[in-house]
Amino acid sequence: MSKPRQAEAVKLVMSIITARGGILPEAMQILTANFGRPDLISAEMPFDYTNYYEKEMGRSLIRRMVSFDKLIHPESLPDVKLLTNRLEDRFSSDGRRQINIDPGYISPAHLILATGKGYTHRPYLRDGIYADLTLIFTEGTFQALPWTYPDYAGQEVMSLLNKIRKQYLQALKTASKDNSNGT
Repeated sequence: MSKPRQAEAVKLVMSIITARGGILPEAMQILTANFGRPDLISAEMPFDYTNYYEKEMGRSLIRRMVSFDKLIHPESLPDVKLLTNRLEDRFSSDGRRQINIDPGYISPAHLILATGKGYTHRPYLRDGIYADLTLIFTEGTFQALPWTYPDYAGQEVMSLLNKIRKQYLQALKTASKDNSNGT
């Protein structure tokens, strides 16, 4: 019989899509106030894998990937998603979003994204939020799954997520050493 135990802390990450020169600085101030200091903000990456957001947000969208220094409990993911939804609403204009923020977390085994849309591979968490198993870590790198969004399966994003995962594993080691030393 397995014995339940507390889940290991995970690394909070977000994909932020907006127009170039948009509201990212103000949004980052709010995210930092709520989730702590970012330890990685990627360079701008063109978001051209799909035109899904074009009608709502316009053309020439860019994405930035962000990770945060402070580790979180995985069960807090719905709270994070609900806050980012409110932030998207706050920056909306005439019923159209100006920013899309997709939060998730990296664990040693996978990347989970939060979504408000259920599907076969998305277990329900709570408060209208589902967990999307987006990537798994195997054979030394993240691997796409049949349902992985093409942009997350792309080399640029996957490389960045592998880098964030290394930082995360180092943070876990440091926290473990601190705990064993009684600090």
